[in-house]
Amino acid sequence: MTVRVLVADDQGAVRAGLVLILGSAPDLEVVGEAADGQQAIDLARALRPDVVVLDVRMPRLDGIAATRELVALGVPGVLILTTFDLDEYVFGALRAGAAGFLLKDAEAADLLAAVRAVARGDGVMAPAVTRRVIATFAGPPAPPVDLAELTEREREVLRCLGDGLSNAEIAGRLGIAEATTKTHVSRVLAKLGLRSRVQAAIAARGLNMG
Repeated sequence: MTVRVLVADDQGAVRAGLVLILGSAPDLEVVGEAADGQQAIDLARALRPDVVVLDVRMPRLDGIAATRELVALGVPGVLILTTFDLDEYVFGALRAGAAGFLLKDAEAADLLAAVRAVARGDGVMAPAVTRRVIATFAGPPAPPVDLAELTEREREVLRCLGDGLSNAEIAGRLGIAEATTKTHVSRVLAKLGLRSRVQAAIAARGLNMG
């Protein structure tokens, strides 16, 4: 199955480079290019991509605000790709519902792997970003989520998300089908009012689920 990708970056040369890299993969198809956040939303509404690769700093509408709109539109995955790894961008993007966060100095192979992972419903973060997120959210106070609505299986899935496991890894650990795992992850997010599996992982760590 081909993953449909929309690329949004206000720098034409950078955008062209991303399109070239993504277009080189036989399983990825770049269906559109946007030069700002508002154009990304307009194109996403028309083209219905599986993944939007989005810069943070863009005119008209920045990447964080655009992420919030794209998630509300039902775009399956938003991957933030930026030069800046400042905490305000990292946490803003995660709170907005981004599924992944990579820096622009990432290798081409890492970018392709990240897009594929986000398309599968997995979360992706640059290693340096992951360490800071864990350091920030690992301890109390716990996020305001209510576990009472979760079934025991859904709690197990949430623990796995807290360990940073992919859907395939969760399926292997729990002995269930990967499609069933995706269903459980979706239910966990819906019941806890979370936008992405990354937010679920942060919540699980904050709740010290082990």
